[in-house]
Amino acid sequence: MAAPMTTTAVPILKVDHLSMKFGGLVAVGDLSFEAKRGEITALIGPNGAGKTTVFNCITGFYKPSEGMITMTNRGGKQFLLERLPDFQIPALAKVARTFQNIRLFSGMTVLENLLVAQHNVLMRASGFTVLGLFGLGGYAKASRESIELAKHWLEKADLVDRADDPAGDLPYGGQRRLEIARAMCTQPELLCLDEPAAGLNPRESAALNRLLNDIKANTGTSILLIEHDMSVVMQISDHVVVLEYGRKISDGNPNFVKNDPRVIAAYLGVEDEEVGSVLSEVGDEGVIEEFDGEPDRAHGPSDSASMMAGPVSDTVGHSDEQGEVLRVERGASKADRVHDEPVKPKPGKGSE
Repeated sequence: MAAPMTTTAVPILKVDHLSMKFGGLVAVGDLSFEAKRGEITALIGPNGAGKTTVFNCITGFYKPSEGMITMTNRGGKQFLLERLPDFQIPALAKVARTFQNIRLFSGMTVLENLLVAQHNVLMRASGFTVLGLFGLGGYAKASRESIELAKHWLEKADLVDRADDPAGDLPYGGQRRLEIARAMCTQPELLCLDEPAAGLNPRESAALNRLLNDIKANTGTSILLIEHDMSVVMQISDHVVVLEYGRKISDGNPNFVKNDPRVIAAYLGVEDEEVGSVLSEVGDEGVIEEFDGEPDRAHGPSDSASMMAGPVSDTVGHSDEQGEVLRVERGASKADRVHDEPVKPKPGKGSE
């Protein structure tokens, strides 16, 4: 399902028919979406939906099995991210990211963490020689500018008072904001955030929202984020894309997505035909009228998949090299089956 987008913003990122396969497992299947320039686009879905895999394809950690990922910078130059070496994606295409787990240099100070992010700029200013040791050439100016940029993001992240403290001594919310500030010191055009609100209390989530809205309003950097905290998603996102089993099930503005019956089914863990009764309890009759009530088999596992999401037959069939079918019965690995001992039936209700 898709809702008409009212914004006229030009896409900064366009994902076309992206697929990522690990052997026989399709982690992402035929995914297409756009992230508009100057907007916050949220990528949401249940655990295991393929969200981080999409991020890994965008940022070069994985090379997709199929599809195109096109990044368009402010000057109109386009980059096919799936063809770039991973280290050139931040350097040339100006894409920065953070991870689910905090990855700061905990033994370095807060300020030093922000200076490390500007290492490439400082190295170029030194001419990749010892000029930086003596402050010769343009290095002195570049060094001053890097410190000013670091101070700017310290202020934006509300960490000025902790600039000389080890990064590992910051509270969890402060470390999250420092990671985002460090990424912004690379001056990206697209900032990818993987669950930035994970583990934050309401006060820290509010501080995160202020920081992200400030980035959106004042830097021109577009944001693509993965998030499970729906309060954060609905408050700050302009555009939401929903994944389930590696496939897109909804795409539109936050109000459209939160009322999409397929999204409700994915998050509540109910079958499609049960969504109507759930919505009746909520009282959203408008959505009930749009609900077709037909299960969408394209977005779920097949009957033979071992994902606890569909019926599994009593036996699993496999073919050997000669084409003969081998069948494995349930409980075949139990000791009593191995020793050919009879299986005693479990006593039922009322048995003596």
